[in-house]
Amino acid sequence: MTLHRFFVTPDAMDGERFPLPVAVERQVRSVLRLGDGDRLVLLPGDGTEALCRLEGGACVVVERRPVTGEPRHRLSVVQALLKGDALEDVVRHATEVGVADFRLVVTERCVAREVSPARLERLRAIAREAAEQSERGIVPPVQAPVALRDVLDPGSVLLYERNEGPRLAGLDAPRGVVIGPEGGFSRAEVVAAANAGMTIAGLGPRILRAQTVAVAAAAVILSGTGDFA
Repeated sequence: MTLHRFFVTPDAMDGERFPLPVAVERQVRSVLRLGDGDRLVLLPGDGTEALCRLEGGACVVVERRPVTGEPRHRLSVVQALLKGDALEDVVRHATEVGVADFRLVVTERCVAREVSPARLERLRAIAREAAEQSERGIVPPVQAPVALRDVLDPGSVLLYERNEGPRLAGLDAPRGVVIGPEGGFSRAEVVAAANAGMTIAGLGPRILRAQTVAVAAAAVILSGTGDFA
């Protein structure tokens, strides 16, 4: 039987016996139809989990333990805004691979220039669902968009598809990777990143779709640190 996993607030799972958290009650009772004797995993988002047994409308803790599916290397994805639903794909799949957090940015060639509060909450919900599905111990935060100049960090790598320098796989694992929109970065943005001390790198000879780059880059970096394949 599938062991379902749910992120809840830490105060909703205080003690060794507590009411089934309201935030997941409908999903557990009405959708999944779990009942007394069934087990589920509750996660407070701190890298631990509690294996619980349903009993008389309450959750009884069977075991508290560390989550084993969290990467040791904490990788941030700085993603330029994309058209349509493409950001949803980025957040969903990069969360599954093991990205620690997402920072959204507005760049010169972004077609989309803002993210509504409802849209931002949707992206955060997708991160939570993907983290549950992929047996993560945290939900990667998705931060509201800022200007590119605010995220130029010497510890990060900017991916530039026309780059003739190093490839990402040949570098030490960065703490962040900065990814452009559908039209890529302008030359001025690449120069600004280099002047800020960032490494400019490429992924290889092929041009990827904008929503594919984050997943490919995360897989490369986390494979190099032993946190993925």
